[in-house]
Amino acid sequence: MINPRAELFDQFARIGKVLASPSRLLLLDLLSQGEKPVETLAEQAGLGVPNTSNHLRELRAASLVRTRREGQHIHYRLAGHTVRGLLRSLQYVAHENLAEVRELVRDFYEDPDGLEGVDVETLDQRVREGSVIVLDVRPPDEYAAGHIPGAISLPIPELEERLRELPRDREIVAYCRGPYCLFSRQAVERLRSHGFRAYRMEAGVVEWEERGFPVAAASRGG
Repeated sequence: MINPRAELFDQFARIGKVLASPSRLLLLDLLSQGEKPVETLAEQAGLGVPNTSNHLRELRAASLVRTRREGQHIHYRLAGHTVRGLLRSLQYVAHENLAEVRELVRDFYEDPDGLEGVDVETLDQRVREGSVIVLDVRPPDEYAAGHIPGAISLPIPELEERLRELPRDREIVAYCRGPYCLFSRQAVERLRSHGFRAYRMEAGVVEWEERGFPVAAASRGG
């Protein structure tokens, strides 16, 4: 006779087993920024294409990601907002309960000068006042998928060569993928070294949208 509770928890465990991989968690984190083809995921995750494909196959088998074919390319996306929420909850639980996580965040993710990051509500107010320049320092595909309205796309690799585009008489706030992304800290450090008044938003577009603020997106192919 089937034990429904046991069967149910076996299915719950399927998700846990699939998530028990740093590489698969990283791929889900990247996909939380928007749909991506296998090749882009492999490059951004620092994994080979075959390895990335294998991980994505496991994620798809657990119904955590979905696919869309475009010509010869297969594009992956999260299966839904609940998957994004699951990933964020896992990160927050680890941060709350593991001293190792808190130490890593303190040493590598917090502002090196001890300055508080700009929160979502404060940034929205400053954007509406026109008193701040907002930089999206993620890769271009993530900016195209969704960004804070008015933000300038300035990926980290292009930062040094595009400094003259930035005004020196206004504050600059950089953001990236969220609280566990290093791009915004790297951007702020470089900007401050060149004399800019720069700060980071600890949250990302995901958190911005979850607070009910609008997100702009470029049209596909635009």
